[in-house]
Amino acid sequence: MPRISFLSFCILLFHSSFSQTTINPAAIDIVRDSFGVPHIFAKTDAEVAYGLAWAEAEDDFKSMQEVILPAKNLMAGVMGKKGAAGDYAFALFRCREITEEKWNTLTPAFLKLIDGYLQGLNDYAKKHPEEIIHKKIFPVTAKEYVSSSVFALTIFNGADQALMRIFNNSEWEAPELNKKGSNSAAISPSKTTTGEAFLLINAHQPNTGPQSFYEAHLCSEEGLNITGGLLAGGPCILHGANENLGWAHTVNYCDRMDEFQLEMNPDNPLQYKFDGQWLDLEVKTIKLKIKGIPINVKRKVYWSKYGATMKNEQGFFSMRLGANMKIGVLDQWYQMNKAKNFTEFYAALNRQELSMFNIMYADRYDTIFYINNALMPVRDGTNGYNWKRTLPGNTSKTLWTSFRTAKELPQYINPKSGFLFNTNHSSFLATAAADNLKPAAFAKTDGWEEYHLNRSVRFLELFPQNEKLSYEKFKQIKFDKQLPAVLQYPYKLDSMFLLNETEYPALASLITTFKNWDHRGDVDSKGAAIFVLTYEHLKKQLQGQSPRLITNQEAVETFTHVSNYMQTNFATTDLKLGDIQKLVRADKELPLGGLPDQLSPQWTEPLINGKLKSVGGDGLIMFVRFQKEGLPKIESINMYGASAKPGNKHFDDQVNMYLKQQTKTMTLDKATVYKNAERVYHPE
Repeated sequence: MPRISFLSFCILLFHSSFSQTTINPAAIDIVRDSFGVPHIFAKTDAEVAYGLAWAEAEDDFKSMQEVILPAKNLMAGVMGKKGAAGDYAFALFRCREITEEKWNTLTPAFLKLIDGYLQGLNDYAKKHPEEIIHKKIFPVTAKEYVSSSVFALTIFNGADQALMRIFNNSEWEAPELNKKGSNSAAISPSKTTTGEAFLLINAHQPNTGPQSFYEAHLCSEEGLNITGGLLAGGPCILHGANENLGWAHTVNYCDRMDEFQLEMNPDNPLQYKFDGQWLDLEVKTIKLKIKGIPINVKRKVYWSKYGATMKNEQGFFSMRLGANMKIGVLDQWYQMNKAKNFTEFYAALNRQELSMFNIMYADRYDTIFYINNALMPVRDGTNGYNWKRTLPGNTSKTLWTSFRTAKELPQYINPKSGFLFNTNHSSFLATAAADNLKPAAFAKTDGWEEYHLNRSVRFLELFPQNEKLSYEKFKQIKFDKQLPAVLQYPYKLDSMFLLNETEYPALASLITTFKNWDHRGDVDSKGAAIFVLTYEHLKKQLQGQSPRLITNQEAVETFTHVSNYMQTNFATTDLKLGDIQKLVRADKELPLGGLPDQLSPQWTEPLINGKLKSVGGDGLIMFVRFQKEGLPKIESINMYGASAKPGNKHFDDQVNMYLKQQTKTMTLDKATVYKNAERVYHPE
């Protein structure tokens, strides 16, 4: 037997210490409550993760598989041409390579967790082969799984939009305003009538698919006891509440990514100049296996010192962001799940593996906290570069190599006002005016958001800053369907409200109804029906234009479009919002209120016969009250139900409650869960 060095022996010992331990499904209980939400109980965290994977696979196996497809180079194989971009982007951003490079940065506890999760997922696939969408997906390995999370966060950070801009040869500018988003709030016990800390968790994700929220409760004998929401393939809760604390995420739009145009060598098309020297682009040919095409399609992917690089008609462009430089985002979320107090929670944040998201926090110990979290590059602010536009990719002055520490990011802890909130708007407008952070205290190169939205303005209109907040009022604020007194949409509608209807007799009734509209998004509102069609029309007509007032001519054209749309599809202009806007689940089609950028919003796309269906909105809503003693009080509602499988009784059993803005009671108490269980079983 050949001799090995002491170092090699230590490496072998390390890997064998954390090798996969076979999990016994009989040691795991999946407890389904009356709404079908899974509560997973087991001795170890890894066993709980196994049970979570199994339960979610029972409810939405298809979405879980779709998350893994890029790591298997199978998006195109399953989805055809539209999936090819995902396989290309996975290779372009080197998600597999960064996972290999950084593998040893993951903690042993997390490696055990994902081993358990993947055992559950792979075992489910073995026992349900008829549900597998491609024969080469399983088994899924730990490195494939982690590389999928790297890819997901890279796309979440806006890499997909950057790719499309480069592909379409369009001018790049860092995005600043996106009205789709989420709500969160943390209220100090000193500010509430009950003396409890309040936390609102309300992410506005898509209604279905891999990015929709799945609700679960995880409980082990290793200190894990948490309920909340996760996305397909998540091994733990992504935001929710445990026995002592909770947090909410909202998407942030600070400037986390940069784009660079390379200066190419006229004598060598694959060399670029950097600090006066010609460097070779790294080039790799990948094969895309596209469904319906009998031969593999070859594509080249490029890499420069700046990162992932693409070629278009204007030359070569590189994209640089933190999301594809680290692999421990799920590991960090796991540590956040296990945190017992603010010190432990902030220690998890200090890992800085999570590359984005606002984080809103509250706990039972009277602490409220909010941070605009990002892997924010430390950029050169001395050379006059506009970091929100395409930058020169030929100098080390534009090549940032480090990130700001967590303590350097905009954040609040226990402001005097007693409240914090975020609706995807500016972190400099997060609380009472006297307590807000000042933008001047932060580098302009960071590109922090500085704007209000309809939701943020309306929140401040409703919030009782000079008196204590009741729990009933807290819920009322979240479920509000009123736009603020001054609309905050980028395209101002003043001209539509000022038109003289007597000058346009064919449009008079529409103009009058719109002018008399109370700016509410109620299901029976006629003004809201006009507005939702106005919004969709102007969104298409003015796409890519800077915020501005619409002209009188555009106002008339918009009313004409709305009139023609209503007459063509409904044979009348006397319509309510619920006549047009629908909540759709299988064969159910129900009238639905809510408008874009309201506190209780909806986002739509065409359905049939002129109707619009919701594709995004409130999703999972959670209200949490942290008592000084005992477990937190938790209420939640998920738009459809716990299962994505038609025919399952929990496929749509929360729909009517959702429409009525009602909630269900959730609990972290094990005895209560078992007592009220609809079903208890093992994952086998």
